[in-house]
Amino acid sequence: MMRIKALPDVPRWAVLAAHAVPLVTLPSGLWRLALVAGLPVTQDAGLGAMSVGLSAYVVSLSVVSELLAFLTLGLVREWGEVFPRWMPFLGGRRVNPAAATGAALAGAAGLCAIAGWGVYASYADLGPGVPATAAQDALLIACYAPLLAWPVLLTAVAVAYRRRRRDGGRGPAGGGPRQYGAGRPAASSWV
Repeated sequence: MMRIKALPDVPRWAVLAAHAVPLVTLPSGLWRLALVAGLPVTQDAGLGAMSVGLSAYVVSLSVVSELLAFLTLGLVREWGEVFPRWMPFLGGRRVNPAAATGAALAGAAGLCAIAGWGVYASYADLGPGVPATAAQDALLIACYAPLLAWPVLLTAVAVAYRRRRRDGGRGPAGGGPRQYGAGRPAASSWV
């Protein structure tokens, strides 16, 4: 069985949820990349090729979305407890649990707002729309529907992170301080 990296006191469900986040963002990113590549995901042939600026924006959106999704892994791995040494000014310092949880929950709220706006804009017929066949519409929905799980998974993992870190650095049984926050983190834990 494949071993998924995480801290020893993280619940298994939280580890699986954190690792699912980058996977639920992947289909929409691939759809956007297919759009930039000129694959027939829409019927925009009459509009011509995308401009270089618009193409760069769409590719950047896919890359940034995936990078933000990968940050969820920090809530279940060592680099969510101690900043990696290679980071300027922060390397080796402990991560503030309230700041990490607040950032994660703010991100989840932002994702909910974006999803809400997208649904509203679609039903209110705002914007130019995406001309497509029924098959292209089905592909679009199949690629973007998994994004609805992103804020739910992120919220669940953030709450689990906060509960785990709330005990002031003590293990699950209330014993002494955890060892993985002390000293230099192992390089293998940053991956």
